[in-house]
Amino acid sequence: MSKSNLTRRGLLKTSAVAGAGVALPTIFTASSAAAYMNEPTGGSVTLGFNVPQTGPYADEGNDELLAQKLAVEHLNGEGDGGCLKTFTSNALQGNGILGKKVEFVTGDTQTKSDAARASAKSMIEKDGAIMINGGSSSGVAIAVQGLCQEAGVIFMAGLTHSNDTTGKDKKANGFRHFFNGYMSGAALAPVLEKEYGKDRRAYHLTADYTWGWTQQESIAAATEAVGWETVNNVLTPLASTDFSSYITPVLNSGADVLVLNHYGGNMVNSLTNAIQFGLLDKEVNGKDFKIVVPLYSELMAAGAGANIKGVFGSMNWNWQLQDEGTKAFVQSFGEKYGKPPSNSAQTCYAQTLLYADACERAGTFNPCGVSEALEGFEFDGLGNGPTLYRADDHQCFKDVLVVKGAENPTNAYDTLEIVEITPRAQVEYAPDHPMFAGGDLGTCNPGA
Repeated sequence: MSKSNLTRRGLLKTSAVAGAGVALPTIFTASSAAAYMNEPTGGSVTLGFNVPQTGPYADEGNDELLAQKLAVEHLNGEGDGGCLKTFTSNALQGNGILGKKVEFVTGDTQTKSDAARASAKSMIEKDGAIMINGGSSSGVAIAVQGLCQEAGVIFMAGLTHSNDTTGKDKKANGFRHFFNGYMSGAALAPVLEKEYGKDRRAYHLTADYTWGWTQQESIAAATEAVGWETVNNVLTPLASTDFSSYITPVLNSGADVLVLNHYGGNMVNSLTNAIQFGLLDKEVNGKDFKIVVPLYSELMAAGAGANIKGVFGSMNWNWQLQDEGTKAFVQSFGEKYGKPPSNSAQTCYAQTLLYADACERAGTFNPCGVSEALEGFEFDGLGNGPTLYRADDHQCFKDVLVVKGAENPTNAYDTLEIVEITPRAQVEYAPDHPMFAGGDLGTCNPGA
């Protein structure tokens, strides 16, 4: 952003340098001395962690909360510091945020948009939370992001994979570190073509809400571009637990690939039902039948057990990566909790540090100063290599993983193997791409 633009928005940087490995100088805002929502006045600052502690995505939410608590410890100078040692910004010193001790409150989204909005609203209005982080559903993320925009606080999204989060529903006060459906398609399609060939017929079962819709659109478009045919797309309610009635029609459709656009407990149950029907033992159109799970997590893989062997999918991050940021986080999380972290946990940990770092670089908790510090920010040291927070839509761009269920797991956490690390350039797209069209980022709202 140019100096004149910064001046117009009431911000002035002493330098425009924003490359990875270089901490931005303090951003002085014209409004930083003015009132803004939940401005900390004492010796502490409160963050709101809003995760699904009950409901179909509760396993993901509980892991997110463990990571959020770990991030707070590291910000306050406790534990081994984790990624504060590898994060290239170097603005965080383990003395809280801007010298204030970090405290937190929690809420249960229940994987329901209304419940998530209510818990976020309570944390903002009753507990004084100045930032909300978390969630394991795109429906929840979009609802809470809208609330945070209205309230005047920053929303650092957790696990949200819908294109709409940084597409038609993007907001100036919201930021997403997680990847999206388009990126899954761009990473997966070349691998699926290589493994299964061009001439395939795919049947989709899709969770009936914003994430499922946009993931299905993305995967269908990417696979059709390499020669696949989409035979059918059937929507399934998020509350479904038994998918048997949805599997039978697949057998009579002429499809030779089943694409499960499901997540969490839904994916575990639908995949289990598909295996029970013997789909992977069948031959259709002269080809061995295959199943694809476009969006994976370690927790889902553990829940599905042996059923995921050889099944391809994509991930935002995996604990087996060997970059310095990943190794530091995995060590900290493992020593504290006795297990490797999930990609949900990594996302919420990274988002908490990124928020704190932006406050430090901006020299304020004012959400408009924080937003300026995050827009166009490039960094490394938090996992997945060099990363960009694009100013146009507040979407993070980094490498994406293609994985498959391990054929011979050696322990309970060795469920997935990394097949390919897809470079960031392969999954990037223009801000006005048709799948992300509509909506307006708008302007930052500082609230009070």
